[in-house]
Parts: sequence; structure tokens; C-alpha cells
Amino acid sequence: MLKAIILEDEPLAALQMNRMLEAIPGIEVAGSYSDPDEAIAKAEGLQPDVAFLDIHLPGKSGIQAAELLQEVCPELDIVFVTAYDKYAVHAFDLNAIDYVLKPLHKERLLKTVQRLTDKAQFFRRAREDDSSRSMRIRLLQTIQFERRNGTVERLKWRTAKAQELFAYLIHHRGQAVRKSDLQEMFWPDLEAKKASAHLYTTIYHIRQALKDTGTDIGIRSMNIKEGYILDAGDIRIDSEEWERDLTRLEAVHTGNAAEHRKVLDLYPGDFLADCDYLWAENERQRLRILWIEHARKLGEFYAGLGQVNEAILIYNRMQEKYPHFEGSYFPLMKLYASLRDRKAVEDQFNRLCALLKEMDVLPEVSVQMWMEKWREGAAIVL
Repeated sequence: MLKAIILEDEPLAALQMNRMLEAIPGIEVAGSYSDPDEAIAKAEGLQPDVAFLDIHLPGKSGIQAAELLQEVCPELDIVFVTAYDKYAVHAFDLNAIDYVLKPLHKERLLKTVQRLTDKAQFFRRAREDDSSRSMRIRLLQTIQFERRNGTVERLKWRTAKAQELFAYLIHHRGQAVRKSDLQEMFWPDLEAKKASAHLYTTIYHIRQALKDTGTDIGIRSMNIKEGYILDAGDIRIDSEEWERDLTRLEAVHTGNAAEHRKVLDLYPGDFLADCDYLWAENERQRLRILWIEHARKLGEFYAGLGQVNEAILIYNRMQEKYPHFEGSYFPLMKLYASLRDRKAVEDQFNRLCALLKEMDVLPEVSVQMWMEKWREGAAIVL
């Protein structure tokens, strides 16, 4: 049974809508209000499934009231009811499920209720589907949703800002994030009122996009003025899983080297690397350092065992991913030297010099001295 509220300031129109809805199976009217503030206050306790709103209301427009209602009822569907069709575009910007013109007709309301019922059944089936509930969110390299059956998908975000705000909230999930901080971060050039309106709309778009996943991810308001908390339930995050797997590993030895290689391979790229969000840079750098340090230790392990080709593979991979990290060049020089591959040694040294030249520095003295001695030895051999 769908629970509905009505927000209509004309008493006769409200009474007519109430009677028509009560006559339709599958829906009940939990409250009817003429004042938007009262409706918003009561809705938090009622948690209705749908609100039927007039566009023209005292004090606030129906669109403003819809935004505030969805602050306290994140899962709320909106149906706008009005005598004017010129507001339809603005209404559907908020992903309103329907837009009904006055005068009301029972047949038209029946179609609206059927649409609401079909949607509710769809999401109920999705939640009951175990593969839908158990989802993994990928934040390494890019943003993707991975279901248990291995299907990977990208959500169709209404705006780039909606994707970025979701990424920020999922990274800070379970934590209260102040609305004022979000407004300052995402809309720094707008005045407070406009930034607040953009935030409300973007949060709504995120909620609607998340509904399509069939998961239990939700964004709830601490209250209208304070902030938001994203609840992710049992959703898994690939960056956290990777770090957890890494920290569980013992120091590399012959018995677990294969496991170390597996964890190294499970890092596809830096945290949100494709998105280049400024706020993500600290986490991006932190995880990058963890991967590089892990690769370095694994390379040293193989080199210490005399498994030169395995060590070269590790260091070359490090260099391909992070060519500006100078720590791979000298180890590769020494490894290629052990194979008497003069061309490869010179190539690595030249690459290192070119890299450091960009920063107007020279290779470390120890590296230069090693290179001089190696060239002397190589010349003698030739």
C-alpha cells in the first residue's frame, strides 16, 4: 500500500484529490496540508511514498517544497498537480514521476498511481535479488558499480557535479558532512542561497540515480540546515578492500610471493584517477605510495633470490605506471647489467637523466659513480 500526502492550498481542490485517491486501490492518503512548512514537518514522521503538490503555494513554490520534502524523506516520489503546464520542464528537472494538469480526472490519476505501483514493485524485486544487494563500488581509476555476478556498469549521472558529489559522500560514508562545507566546496562562486538550491537539486539527482541500482545506499539529512550522511550498508569499496588485503599480507617470502603478486595486480590505477577531483588528491597520493612501496619490496625480493626476469617485470610495471617516480630506474640498471644488456642499462640511465632534468637536478652521486664504473667495466669486456 502506497502512503501519500497532499499539499494543496485550495480546500476544494484538496478535498477532490483526497476523494479520488482514496477511491483508487493500493494508495492511502496519510495527510493533507495547505501550508508547506507543516507538510514538511509532518512528513518526517510519516515518511510517505509519494507527495501530490500544487506548484503555487503560499510562502514557497511547489518545487521548493518538493526539494525540502525530499530532504526529510529521501525516498519520496513527487507528483506535481497544477493548472499550468509551463512549469513542466522545471518539475522534471527534479525527476518528478508525473505532472498532472487540473482539472483532475480519475482516469488520469489512475495512470499516475499505476506508475507509482509499478516503480515500487520494480525496486522491491531488485532489493530481494541478492545479486542486486551485494554490490561493489570501484573507486580505483574510475567510478563503476560491480554486481556480484561480475556485471560492471556506470551510472548515468544527471550532471558531472552529481557524480563528484556522490564520490565525495561515498568516500566519507557514515560521516556527517555539513551542507555549508559542501556548498563552499562545490559551488564556491555562488551566493549562499543559490549554492543551497544547487546542493538540494544535486542530492536529489544522486538519490534518484542510486534508486536505479536497487541497492540500500541512502543519503539522509541530519536535519534541514546541518548536513548529510551517506549510508552504504553492506556495499564494498574496492580501494578499501585492496588496502585491507595488502595490510593482511606478511612480509614477502617464497611461500606467499604469488599472493603478493595477486594483490599488486588488483590495483588497476589511482584513486579516482580518471576524475581528477582536487579533494581526492590526498587519498590518491596515499594509496599510490602504498602500491609503489609494495612493488619495490616485491622487486627487491625477486632480485635477492636471483630471479632477475621476475624483478625486471615488477620494476618495469612500476615505471610504466609512474614514470616520474625515480625509484625504478637504478634497480633496473643493475638488473640489466647482471644480464649484460648494455643497451638497456644506458636506456634506463638516459631516461633517469631526462626525468631529473625536468626538475633541474642530476642523478644522485652514487648512481653516477655506479654508472661510471659500469661503463669502464663494460668497455673492458668489449
